[in-house]
Amino acid sequence: MPPTLASLVHHSALKLTVRAGADRLDVPVRWAHVSELADPVPYMEGGELLLITALQLDAEDPEAMRRYVRRLAGAGVVGLGFAVGVNYEEIPKALVDAADEEGLPLLEVPRRTPFLAISKAVSAAIAAEQYQAVTAGFAAQRELTRQALTSGPEGLLAALASQVNGWAALYDASGAVVATAPEWAGRRAARLTADVERLRERPAPASSVVGGPENEDRVELHSLGTGRRPRAALAVGTAAALGTAERYAVHSAIALLTLTTERSRSLQAAEQRVGAAVLRMLLAGQPDHARAVAGGLYGGLLDAPFRVIVAEAAPVSAARVVDSGTRVALTKASAAALVVAADAGDPLGALTEVVESAAARAGEAVLVVPETETGRLVVLASDGGAAVAACGEYAAGLEAARAGAVPEQPAGDQDELVVGLSAPAGPIAAAAAYKQAEQALSVARRRGRVCVEHEQLASGSVLPLLADDAVRAFADGLLRALHEHDATGRGDLVASLRAWLSRHGQWDAAAADLGVHRHTLRYRMRRVEEILGRSLDDADVRMELWLALKATSAEE
Repeated sequence: MPPTLASLVHHSALKLTVRAGADRLDVPVRWAHVSELADPVPYMEGGELLLITALQLDAEDPEAMRRYVRRLAGAGVVGLGFAVGVNYEEIPKALVDAADEEGLPLLEVPRRTPFLAISKAVSAAIAAEQYQAVTAGFAAQRELTRQALTSGPEGLLAALASQVNGWAALYDASGAVVATAPEWAGRRAARLTADVERLRERPAPASSVVGGPENEDRVELHSLGTGRRPRAALAVGTAAALGTAERYAVHSAIALLTLTTERSRSLQAAEQRVGAAVLRMLLAGQPDHARAVAGGLYGGLLDAPFRVIVAEAAPVSAARVVDSGTRVALTKASAAALVVAADAGDPLGALTEVVESAAARAGEAVLVVPETETGRLVVLASDGGAAVAACGEYAAGLEAARAGAVPEQPAGDQDELVVGLSAPAGPIAAAAAYKQAEQALSVARRRGRVCVEHEQLASGSVLPLLADDAVRAFADGLLRALHEHDATGRGDLVASLRAWLSRHGQWDAAAADLGVHRHTLRYRMRRVEEILGRSLDDADVRMELWLALKATSAEE
C-alpha cells in the first residue's frame, strides 16, 4: 500500500495533528514537498503533501487564504502540513477555515518534528510499497512460469486471473477465443473479438485499453508474437487500473505466452518437414509408409476421405473473369481473413492462417506443406470439415472483394491467391487427387478466379475452358477463310456450317433452320470443304469446327 495521510498521522514519531479535512485522510501521498512560495502551484504535479511555515504568506487574511487553498486543491495537492512555533505559534484561523471550506486536509506539524522527518517517512513508505510490489511480481512470475510448464496456457491464464483479481482470455491468430479463466469470462471475452481484430492490424507489439461491455470492467489487450504480424492476443479484465504488482504479472504472462507462441512456431516448422515427407509418400502410392511416419500426428486424416488443396500466388491478371455467383456478401469469418490477406502481399501465408485456425477451432487435423521448389502451398484436409469450408469461404470473400474493387496497381505489381481443390479421395488415390487439384488450379488461373473445384469442371460447361488466347487464335485461323468468303456477299457459309453441325448433319432440319432448300445447303457444305481443304465426313474435322465456332461465339 502507498503511504496515505492517515498513515502519516498514525506514525508515532511524527506527532501530527489533523486540523481540517479529517474525512479525506485515506488519499495516497506521492511525495512530501517543502515550499514557502506564495504560489507553489507551477511546481506541483499532484498528489503531494505540501509542507509550509507561512514565511511569505499572510496566513491571517481570510480572502488570501481562500485563494491559496483553492489553487492548491485545484493542482491536486492532497494535504497541507503547517509547522507551528516558527512563524506562527498556532495555525491561523483564516487558513483553518479556508482548508475546511475546500475540504483540503490540514495537518499541524509540531516544532520538534522537522520537515525532513516527514519527507523520510513518505520516502520510506514509497520504497517499501515498491519493494513489496517487486517481490509480489517475482512471486507471480514464478507461479505463472510453473503453471505454464505444468498446465500450459490454460493454467497460466488461471494464475494470471487470480493475480489481477479479474479475468484473462487468449485469442488465436484469427481473433477467436482459445481459452479463458475463469470459465464464466468466455462470453465476455467473445464480445471483444472486433477490438482484437483491430489490434491485429497494428504491428506487434501493440496494446490497447477498452471499456468492457456495458462498462462491466476495464480490459487491456496485448498482442503476442515477435513478428510483424501478431500470432495471438491476450485480454486482461479488471475492475480498476492495474497496480504495480498486477502490472508485473501481466508483463510476465505476455513474455511466457510469447515464448510459447514462438516455441509453437519451431514445432510447427518441424511438423511441416514431417508433413512434407508424409505427402511425398502419399503421392508415391505408399499410404502405409505415410501412416507409419505420421503416427498419431494427423489423427484419422490419412484414413478418411480428404481433399487436396493446391494454392499459389499469381500476378494480378490484367482482365479478370468473375462469375456473378461469386458476388457474395462477406461473412464475419471471411472479412476477418481479408484483414490477414492485407499483410504485405502474402496470400499463401494468409490462407495458411485461415485453414489452420479453422481446423484448430474444430479440433480437426490438417496437413499443410509449403512446396519450396514450386512456391506452392499444398493442404490435405478432411472432406466436409471446417478447414475446407474456411478455404471456400475465404476464396468467396476474396472473389467478392475483387468484384467490387478497382485495382490500384497495374497488373503484375502484386500477387493474388489462386486455389485448386480436388474431389474427395482416399490415401490410395492421393496422387490422382493432387493431379485434380493442379488441373483445377490451372483453370482458376486462366479464368482469373480465386478458387476452382475439380468437381465443378465436370458438372459445368466446356465453354469457359475455351476462353483462352491459344484456343481463340486456333478458331480464328481455322474459320478465317470462311469469314472472308462471307464478307464478299457470295454466301453465308459460317452460319450454314453452324446450323448443319448443330443438327448433326441432318440436311432437312438444318435447311429448315436456315430457311433455304436442302440442295442449297448441300452446295454450301461442298464449298466449305473446298475452301478449308477438309472433308466434313471426318469426325475429328467436325469436332474441331464445332469447337472453333463455339469459341468464336463465346468471344462475340
